[in-house]
Amino acid sequence: MVHTTMLDLALFVIFVHGCTSRPTENLGDIASPAENPSQIRSEALRRLLKVFGIDDPPHYLHHVKQPPQYMIDLYNTIADADGVTKDPDLLEGNTVRSFFDKVHSDQLHFLFNLSTVTKNEKILTAELHLFKLKPRPTDYSHFKRHHFCQINVYLVLDKNKMHLSQGRKQLSSKLVPIHSSGWEVFSITQAVHTWNDVSNNQGILVTVRNLGGGQPDANIIRFASGKDHHESKQPMLVLFTDDGRRGVVSFSNQPDNNQLSIPNEPYASAPNRTRMARALQDDGHAPCQRHPLYVDFEEIGWSGWIISPRGYNAYHCKGLCPFPLGENMRPTNHATVQSIINALRLTQGVNSPCCVPDKLFSINLLYFDDDENVVLKQYDDMVAGSCGCH
Repeated sequence: MVHTTMLDLALFVIFVHGCTSRPTENLGDIASPAENPSQIRSEALRRLLKVFGIDDPPHYLHHVKQPPQYMIDLYNTIADADGVTKDPDLLEGNTVRSFFDKVHSDQLHFLFNLSTVTKNEKILTAELHLFKLKPRPTDYSHFKRHHFCQINVYLVLDKNKMHLSQGRKQLSSKLVPIHSSGWEVFSITQAVHTWNDVSNNQGILVTVRNLGGGQPDANIIRFASGKDHHESKQPMLVLFTDDGRRGVVSFSNQPDNNQLSIPNEPYASAPNRTRMARALQDDGHAPCQRHPLYVDFEEIGWSGWIISPRGYNAYHCKGLCPFPLGENMRPTNHATVQSIINALRLTQGVNSPCCVPDKLFSINLLYFDDDENVVLKQYDDMVAGSCGCH
């Protein structure tokens, strides 16, 4: 899979450079001579969308909704400013989706439309996020009698009977301090698995009881709703999934800070080859090293639906792999042997080793999908961390 991903990204890069510095006829790898520049651009963008696992970009040109703070905080925890993954073990799966409640009812009945979840996504964990508001006590004696309330979360089996035991199934329950405010999170993974059949999705019901079993005053135990409160406090379903799009290369996906900011140093030649190395560089034939390759989402036309990052540095590897290969070129044993055979001219048609990435890092995108839900997605093998002769 990594070969397809890097190939498609490379084809897009060829397109970008072709528009600015190369004639169209040099783009024959992705288009026939009969195709015009607009067709080439369309094909290049289609292939780049494929790299990111998106069939079509969202139809709206710019987002006006505020992304959930939870998703922004999660992105900042997982990724650096360029979207590169800080630690590949921080995220469960490779996709996090957020959904807002579609019912906006006066009661604690929530419905989430999961139609944007693809069929190949494996659901790992589902969480219901509710924002508990500060109480507005009308009877302070309630605080003296009860310091906690019990919140129960149910899967609705029949929305016409959801307040009866036969119309619902309990998913989770927790005790919450009455005087507290802030986000409360409940596991509802079982419910989402049930919703694989869309007809079974009749929502989630939340009930609140005091420890005596009674229903507390509505002014004391309150939750924010999408109907009456700011969108930053709307009830939200957070879904952790894995779409199976994993890189097949066993290179480390954990970046080193130095490698992310400083390209590979040029090949350090042996003392008796210093003059040759200098001559190669003077002729424009530099040894293998990493070079910047910035992918600008605004220039591509995607800034309207991608929240973060604005773009990222994919880097690319370019240069010669001259004999003998030094250790700082991190050559494989195969590359070393190939270099020797090439130098001795023992076999016809054997080229010198190629300058390619020998470490690849993943990046993360935070974006709006077609239903204006916010998605955090991690993509393997997107940044060349370092280069070597292979």
